Amino acid sequence: MGQTVRERTEQLEEQILRPCASLSSRSRGRDRQEEPDDIRSCYQRDRDRILHCKSFRRMKHKTQVFLAPFGDHYRTRLTHTLEVAQIGRTIARALRLNEDLTEAIALGHDIGHTPFGHSGEKALNLALEGTGYTFRHYEQSVRLVEVLEKEGRGLNLTWEVRDGMRNHGTAAHPATLEGRVIQLSDKIAYINHDIDDAIRGRVLTEDSLPRAYTDVLGHSVHDRLNNLIHDIIAASADRDWVYQSPEMGWAMQGLRQYMFDNVYTNPVVKGEDEKICGMIRQLYEYFCRHYELLPRENVEMIMSGRTPKEVAVCDYIAGMTDQYAISRYEELFVPRSWSH
Repeated sequence: MGQTVRERTEQLEEQILRPCASLSSRSRGRDRQEEPDDIRSCYQRDRDRILHCKSFRRMKHKTQVFLAPFGDHYRTRLTHTLEVAQIGRTIARALRLNEDLTEAIALGHDIGHTPFGHSGEKALNLALEGTGYTFRHYEQSVRLVEVLEKEGRGLNLTWEVRDGMRNHGTAAHPATLEGRVIQLSDKIAYINHDIDDAIRGRVLTEDSLPRAYTDVLGHSVHDRLNNLIHDIIAASADRDWVYQSPEMGWAMQGLRQYMFDNVYTNPVVKGEDEKICGMIRQLYEYFCRHYELLPRENVEMIMSGRTPKEVAVCDYIAGMTDQYAISRYEELFVPRSWSH
């Protein structure tokens, strides 16, 4: 018998990718062993599983920074994810890393986000105070693909994809170069597209950005993206890790802090935070008292002892889209007129 398409792909990876790249044929594998696909590598299968799962589709109705219902052109959690994937693939290809692994990590890195972005995450953590549990979106992303998707079977992704998803945060340490690419691509994407959205929302202007940083990074979203990507490629060529130059890293971190100080905490952007926190807390407390009203799979996890009630309620709320959270709240707490 001749080689399968997958085997040819794995052979090409060995010929083309740099020695420190993550080869599909050398993956640490899945928690549950599966027969290899005849066409797709293990990382291509993971990418497809994430792309087709329910959690991925829900991101189109989850807030990035600006509440999406107020404008069609503001980023959502889904469009952010696609921008991260494209930046990541560009860098991975230039550095001869595994594009399929890079893309799979990118597509899955934020699927555990709550409705209303980081405001929802903050609200869930406030609701959890005193329970001994905390909520972190990156851990929830991994929980989704390991436990919650496919009615409790999970997606059975490879170790490398789950590691990249879990470790895309600023202080984390991904185990693969592809995970590191997404760690940087995530920041490059959100800093620049959040600036673009903030300008659209008249929260700031391009001229109001600190010149100390934009003189290094560029004076438009396009220039900053281009310069940051080129910098990583140049700084990481023929090295065993993925780097930024010190000057670019300093400027990006400075611009990121500026965004935290002037956009992410801006009253125009966060004017609804108090309402969001109140709504999430009331939903959490209600379903902790009436957990039998959760979806069947959540109830079964509680009754079987596999999942504490507080965690199962968080699973349910974190999976909501913005609009579903609002409609569920209205259904439970807003009185309606009665008629025959």
